[in-house]
Amino acid sequence: MGSRRVVITGTGAISALGAGSETLWHAARDGRSGVAEINFERLPEQKVTTAAFVSTDHLAAHAVHVAPRMQDRVSKFALIAATEAMAQAGLSAGDLGEETGVIVGSGLGGADTLDENYWRFSRQEGERLDPLCIPKLMTNAAASWISMTFGATGPIYCNSTACSSASQSIGLAYQMVKSGILRRCVTGGTEACAVPGVFRAWELLRVLSPTRCRPFSRDRNGMTLGEGAGILVIETLDAALARGAPVLAEIVGYGTTSDAGDLLRPDPAGAVASMAKALRAAGLQPSQVGYVNAHGTATVANDASETEAMRRVFGDAFEGLAVSSTKPVHGHALGAAGALETIVTLGALRDQLAPPNLNFTEQDPKIGFTPVTGGARPLQTGYCLSNSFAFGGINASLIFGHPPQ
Repeated sequence: MGSRRVVITGTGAISALGAGSETLWHAARDGRSGVAEINFERLPEQKVTTAAFVSTDHLAAHAVHVAPRMQDRVSKFALIAATEAMAQAGLSAGDLGEETGVIVGSGLGGADTLDENYWRFSRQEGERLDPLCIPKLMTNAAASWISMTFGATGPIYCNSTACSSASQSIGLAYQMVKSGILRRCVTGGTEACAVPGVFRAWELLRVLSPTRCRPFSRDRNGMTLGEGAGILVIETLDAALARGAPVLAEIVGYGTTSDAGDLLRPDPAGAVASMAKALRAAGLQPSQVGYVNAHGTATVANDASETEAMRRVFGDAFEGLAVSSTKPVHGHALGAAGALETIVTLGALRDQLAPPNLNFTEQDPKIGFTPVTGGARPLQTGYCLSNSFAFGGINASLIFGHPPQ
């Protein structure tokens, strides 16, 4: 890997809290949840009635570069976030060209389009399907729309690796910029999954909480589905300094591994290897990381596995480590989760505050660990880590540091 330093110069987000990276960070910092009641007319036997969804008002208020007939909500979310990130980075459509790539992950792609048209088809209305179904629902649509909107003519990739999609996208972008393949990359993840068919499928897996998402808590009983998009502009430090761009943070380490085991049940060894790889890439000792934004889905198996993995990696330093999952704030946004959580992690690093782990009631004696509770915790650290672990045994860990001086 090359010696180039890779920095973040822009961030953008839309989530259940509304549009804006600062909106997302402030909600996480202040312990304010975007989870709300949701009911689908097509699901008369719906058991779970909450999700962290993007409201139509939030979408309408920020619908820039939107072509309604051509785009699923998943692409609209990505464009809204990308527009904010580009503006913060001080870039416009004419500034990119072939030295800029786009790598945006999504787990499901155009779920809204797919769900609506399958519904029509099942009701024997096949002749009335949307003729633009395919370009709207394809998983790479969001990345392509960002490329076309802002004139990025470098390579486009779409990682679709379930809940690690966004983190792997950011990691791949980091590697390509660091190695000199690209000068700059627009990267992150997007998901628009609060639709009847997807929601029912998750219900049937029995991993959605019927009450509240309580990561790491003894009484945890499942996740809360979320959606949204998080987009970063990353580039070489030299490129950022040359154009006087704001440098928000540095990406210092990335690790990704596969469990090569069970499709659904996590293996702590895979998470250990992912975090260890990120630390080696960053040249850091575990004790130098002061905050971990955990994957923390609030399922029984995930939280126990991740806690065991963190103990193995951080050793004695684990007892003083600030750890929280912010999924009770923005929901589990699947292919966008890692990007939203990266933005929260960057806020924690900048403001030196570890956001609280909402809804925690008591320590689970089986894992013996209490995350940050009762409000944000002050930090004194130069490095923060964000984890994303996915069905299929896919693990991704990112480490961020303060802007270079």
